[in-house]
Amino acid sequence: MPTPIDPVCADWRINPFPSLTDVKKDWLTRGGSLTAHLRTLGTVTVEVTREAVDLPWRDEARALGVTPRTPVWTREVVLKVDGVPFVVAHSIVPLAHSTGIWQSMRRLRTRPLAELLYSDSSVSRSVLTNRVLTARHPLYRLASAQGGQAAHALVARRSVFRRHGAPLMVTECMLDALWTRLATSDDKRRHREHVRSYDHLSSHAKRVARGEAK
Repeated sequence: MPTPIDPVCADWRINPFPSLTDVKKDWLTRGGSLTAHLRTLGTVTVEVTREAVDLPWRDEARALGVTPRTPVWTREVVLKVDGVPFVVAHSIVPLAHSTGIWQSMRRLRTRPLAELLYSDSSVSRSVLTNRVLTARHPLYRLASAQGGQAAHALVARRSVFRRHGAPLMVTECMLDALWTRLATSDDKRRHREHVRSYDHLSSHAKRVARGEAK
């Protein structure tokens, strides 16, 4: 059984906090492309909010295997579903690799990063880790700008992709609108199931009244 704590940074966990809802645990640990998962809910668009040379956050440098003063290329985007912000993503790569192995990252524009990460067999991915964000974390502030400071706790996940040894870290914060949409979808599903059940019982009752049921 895997340890619940990321050995690189204790604030990040491999196993989500037990107190989180099953839905949050599911989305924090889902493999594959988050963009692909969001497409099951509606039309996904990517809004690029920032691309620049920067330094890694305090909890990123060690996980990326670089020093805190290593310059990185930073890409920040908002993933929207039907025009509503659902996820804020923050991705970094050592600056030298952004003009080499990962140079395609600079040419994405509004295309999702997933197009690079899941179409190349030479790319490997670390285990997904997750955490509950506090207001002091930089990603919390980015999410707040998109309406992320709502009733639900902000949760995020991250992993490191490697191509020919060069690391690229992707951190994704789920916004309240995602959980609202999922709850609404679940309510609609339960309503449909209830209607089907009611229709079945109603049909059965009519057959009984006609003496057709056995």
